[in-house]
Amino acid sequence: MESNELNAASLTRELDWLTEVISRRFAIYFNQEGDKTEIASIKAPDLSFDTSVFAETIKKLNLSFEERLITILTLAPHVRPQLLDVFFTKNSTYDRGFSEFGGIKGDNFGGFLPTGETVAFILGADNVSTRIKILQIFDSSHVFYKRKVLKLDITKDNEPWLSGALTLDPDYFDLFTIGKTHKPTFSSKFPATLIDIKSDWSDLVLDPIVKSQVDHIYTWIKHNDLIMNGWDMKDKIKPGYRALFYGPPGTGKTFTAGLIGKSTGRDVYKIDISMMVSKWVGETEKNLARVFDMAENKDWILFFDEADSLFGKRSDGGSSQDRYSNQEVSYLLQRTEEYPGTVILSSNLKGNIDDAFIRRFQSMIYFAMPSEKERLVLWQKAFEGRINVAEDVDLKQISKEFVISGGAIVNVLKFCAIKAAQKKSPVISNEDLIEGIKSEFLKEGITV
Repeated sequence: MESNELNAASLTRELDWLTEVISRRFAIYFNQEGDKTEIASIKAPDLSFDTSVFAETIKKLNLSFEERLITILTLAPHVRPQLLDVFFTKNSTYDRGFSEFGGIKGDNFGGFLPTGETVAFILGADNVSTRIKILQIFDSSHVFYKRKVLKLDITKDNEPWLSGALTLDPDYFDLFTIGKTHKPTFSSKFPATLIDIKSDWSDLVLDPIVKSQVDHIYTWIKHNDLIMNGWDMKDKIKPGYRALFYGPPGTGKTFTAGLIGKSTGRDVYKIDISMMVSKWVGETEKNLARVFDMAENKDWILFFDEADSLFGKRSDGGSSQDRYSNQEVSYLLQRTEEYPGTVILSSNLKGNIDDAFIRRFQSMIYFAMPSEKERLVLWQKAFEGRINVAEDVDLKQISKEFVISGGAIVNVLKFCAIKAAQKKSPVISNEDLIEGIKSEFLKEGITV
């Protein structure tokens, strides 16, 4: 069976259980006929042999009876909204709904949206002790908060906290339904792009010392659980890893970050800093918070390209703008330190980055312009395949004569491929190659 079908079968059993629990609570509370033994006697479906993503997630979270009931109650409006219509029962004495049922109405949704009050009623009716226990379920020490499973929406000032609506995290909604999480797409609320690398380590040409430093990051990510938990180092060293990649453009900083992610099974998101920084007070921090909050439990690698504008040196000036900028840097420093995953900053110059960040980096790796030997390998790799250079092209001489980055070599390849298409021949002439190189140097204002 497909993941969504397995989940559907599990959810059906879970929803049937919730229906029975709610029915029992109504029978007890309104002194109706029928079984009036406490709801805790209604056993939740057995998940021992259930292999659905929903069941495996519930087992991994090790949820109690109450926690599991809250989870399916939060999911009910999405998958069986009519189940909660019973809460529209009116209080005939006051010709209105029952306050103890809680619930809110959505802007477009016509059904009943459960709140913390709904949870309190189902689990304990008017029992004050149960209400206090529920408050603890929604505090910051609970697995719901730590793993960002679900939460109570923040209520307006002076309104009871349990009147907040139950909200399921979008990732868990995806897991519980289709069986996998969606990867976020670039937007104003999430200004980041997934780096999708098709190549592998054999396509990366780096100095051996730099490669050794990159391997250090790879090893940390790959063996993080062993180091922190297996060797019980979590009380001695901070979680997460922070690195700075610096050096001229086109020297492989982004490519390397992508390869680290690909080889460790981690998604790498390249943050668009231009969309993060705002002239409005507090907006930059909000933008940063959204990205870090989304990444919190997903073990993403966050890659801040051209990080100078966001991670730059703080000013000693006393202007209000200086104070706001320093406040942004301080907030970023805090979130970077708290992030349990990997953060990689990229900059052309190490000196542009605030010293407070540099002190907290586990590694700072300089990506220099490739040496003559490395340039030859890059040229050879670029033109291996269906497009080849003519016999009179001396790549060794070109590598010696032109100091050029790997990124620029890829641009020359594209230039030459277009030329080849115009000539309807996959053979690159020396003239076309030199013209492509000149085009790259002109971008930097250099005449060859």
